Amino acid sequence: MRTPRPHADPRSYVSTGSLPADAPIEDLLRRAHEELRGVEEGELSTVYPALAGADPSHFGLALADVEGATFEAGDSRIPFLIMSVSKPFVLALVCDAIGARAVDDLVGMTATGLPFNSLEPVERSPRGRTNPMVTSGAIATTSLVPGGRCEERWQFIREGLCRFAGRDLSLDTDTVEAVRATNLRHRSLALLLRSRAALRGDPQEAVELYTDQCCLEVTAVDLAVMGATLADGGVNPLTGDQVVCAEAARVALVAMNVAGLYEASGEWMLRVGVPGKSGIGGGITASSPGKGGFGAFSPLLDAQGNSVRAGRAAELLSRELGLDILRSAPAQR
Repeated sequence: MRTPRPHADPRSYVSTGSLPADAPIEDLLRRAHEELRGVEEGELSTVYPALAGADPSHFGLALADVEGATFEAGDSRIPFLIMSVSKPFVLALVCDAIGARAVDDLVGMTATGLPFNSLEPVERSPRGRTNPMVTSGAIATTSLVPGGRCEERWQFIREGLCRFAGRDLSLDTDTVEAVRATNLRHRSLALLLRSRAALRGDPQEAVELYTDQCCLEVTAVDLAVMGATLADGGVNPLTGDQVVCAEAARVALVAMNVAGLYEASGEWMLRVGVPGKSGIGGGITASSPGKGGFGAFSPLLDAQGNSVRAGRAAELLSRELGLDILRSAPAQR
């Protein structure tokens, strides 16, 4: 059993909860998987060969609670590219290292209402600020990673993401090379950010680091554990490791709430009610503070780049397990 941790700020009150003690979580995951595995809506991403060649039948679900229990169904151990799901975790690592205010000052925290890789929000913002969940803001966030040489900064990112997952994560080197050969859009965004003083250091190095973080391989179980780490004030529920401070974890959840599902973020909050983050690799992570984390993988994506099956599973499980942070019941009088 873990030793109780004092809250970072004794003046703050923390709202927590717990998963239903008698809920048949494993059965619920299996039911969700059975009900949704036949859904064939959506398309494979064609951005990179590794994504275009994914098996559309793959579908895995996982849940991790803040006490360290994990539950899974389907293809929950199949590795896939983390892609944009890396964004909130790198954000938390950077906030933990240099402070949330410094990150917000450079990057911003406002939804753009535009596609995730659009240049327009950077151009129309007075200081080029967007939010850490879109590509421009994520590159700006990565530019703040501490360290001297690029290798040292990459070590900071990789070790931090591994600590979030509670295990060593592998880099898909073939996809890294493919992305570097075709990421003209990322380079354009980085140069535009630099021209607006909205990026620190060398733009090319920021793009390289961002590319590498997106090409780590994870599983649905990893994403559930990573989501649970944010849900538990930055503590990994499997290892007991304080990966980031509670405030850094909170900032990551705020960013996920603002734009974790891009233009569909409002619909996600209406249907699921917890901070979430998707990626074109087919993964989704979600965090219910004080309760746990959800991870899912299915490579068939909707028009916004979000996994169709994973999103529907999140809605079902949120309703059945009381994960929704916005739902309440009238007080007994």
